[in-house]
Amino acid sequence: MVSPRHPNDTVTIAPGVLLTIARLASLEVPGVVRMGNTPGGVDRLFRRVPAANGVQLAIDNSTVTAHLYVVADATVNLRDMCLSIQKSVARSIREILGMKVESVNVHVEDVHFAHLEDKGDE
Repeated sequence: MVSPRHPNDTVTIAPGVLLTIARLASLEVPGVVRMGNTPGGVDRLFRRVPAANGVQLAIDNSTVTAHLYVVADATVNLRDMCLSIQKSVARSIREILGMKVESVNVHVEDVHFAHLEDKGDE
């Protein structure tokens, strides 16, 4: 049985949870090889922008802006892959956390050529 909600009740979601949801939603998209490097520096530290494992977030009044840094497979259509990442991340944040998504920005940092690495092993 659920007790009635009181006006002073709060729910707090750690920034790490949001980072993990965005990262996993990105990695499930076909063509994403791995997450890239998140740009850092002093600016990010002073603004206290949560960032880790290729995901950088800005949260303002329960509205999320996400920047995702990915490494893509060379055989995939980059535009279609990026659109799929945007949809997947926005849907996950809305459905799992109930937060609004202002924008999802995808940055392709590198392209992975797996067939070239396989030839190097021979």
